[in-house]
Amino acid sequence: MFYVYVLRSETDKTRFYLGHSKDLRRRLESHNAGENKATTGSQWQLVYYEAYVSLQAARQREHQLKYHGRTKQALMRRIKATLEE
Repeated sequence: MFYVYVLRSETDKTRFYLGHSKDLRRRLESHNAGENKATTGSQWQLVYYEAYVSLQAARQREHQLKYHGRTKQALMRRIKATLEE
């Protein structure tokens, strides 16, 4: 399985990161260990993920979320609404 995921910074609750990975658990650990330039300096919590059978499908979805504003906005509204409960 391949995953598209959203992380939220534990120190700045308004900061989110979107990515994809084959090993979600290991990837979260690497973000928290400061091994990713974009997420260095903060601890992260997994707040959302989607599973895909192929790497290509996961990459397409990540691209869609990162570069199509309305799609990303809709997902982020949904995520933020669940975090406020």
